Amino acid sequence: MIEIESVEKVFNQGKANEVKALEKTDIIIKDSEFLVVVGANGSGKSTLLNAISGSILPSKGAIFINGENVTSLPEYKRSRWIARVFQNPLSGTAPDLSILDNFRLASLRTAYKGLSIGINNSFKKKVQDKIAVLGMGLENKINQPMGTLSGGQRQALTLLMSIMDDLKILLLDEPTAALDPRSVDLVMKTADHLIKQYNLTALLVTHNLKDALQYGNRIIMMAEGKVIKDMAEADKTGLKISEMYDWFV
Repeated sequence: MIEIESVEKVFNQGKANEVKALEKTDIIIKDSEFLVVVGANGSGKSTLLNAISGSILPSKGAIFINGENVTSLPEYKRSRWIARVFQNPLSGTAPDLSILDNFRLASLRTAYKGLSIGINNSFKKKVQDKIAVLGMGLENKINQPMGTLSGGQRQALTLLMSIMDDLKILLLDEPTAALDPRSVDLVMKTADHLIKQYNLTALLVTHNLKDALQYGNRIIMMAEGKVIKDMAEADKTGLKISEMYDWFV
C-alpha cells in the first residue's frame, strides 16, 4: 500500500539552522496494517506523516501509494486515498456549522467539482447511524453546532467523518494528546474499530506508550530521523511498557 524509499527531508538546507528531519528512511506498510510510530520529540515522526500526506515534499527519495509514485503530488491530490486526524480537536471541523453540515462537507472532500450531496432524509439517517456507534447520544443532536462539543466528542466525530468517502489510509497525528483520559479511551477505541471494520491502512504517531502497546499490529521507533526499531505483531505482543521506556534511555 505505502512504500517509502530512501526518503530524506532537510529543512533550511545549507543554512546554519539546517535540520535533517528524515535520513534515508525505508518503510513498507502493507494493506490493512496498523503501524504505530513512537520516538522522542524531533525524532522525525510527524515529518514522516507529513511526507506521506503530501503536506511536505521529500528532499530526496520516493513515496508510492498503491504502486503509484506520489512523491511530487501535493496534499490535496493525495486526499483521494488519505484522511488525517490532527492533535488539535479544533482542526478538521467547522465550529460554526452543525454536526450534519460538517458530515456533508466530509462527504464532498474528494468529490469531483460539480457533484453535490444534498442533506436529505437518507443522508441524515446515514450520518445518524454512523454517530450512534459512539454511544454518546449525538445522533439525536445532529443540528447542534460542532463548536459546542467537547474536544473528545469532536475528535471522535472527526474520525467518523474521515470514512464518509472511499478512504484507504488513515493518518493519526497524536490524536489524543490534548484530551482527558476518558476522551482518550473513546477516541482510540473508535479509531481501532473503524480501522478494523473498513480494513484501513493506518499510522498512529503517539507519545502514549500504553496506547502504542495496546493498539496496532506493528510498531516502529524513530530517532534522529531514522527508524531504529521495527517490531512486527508477533514481537509486539510480548512487549512490556517498561521495555519501551528503556528505548528512550
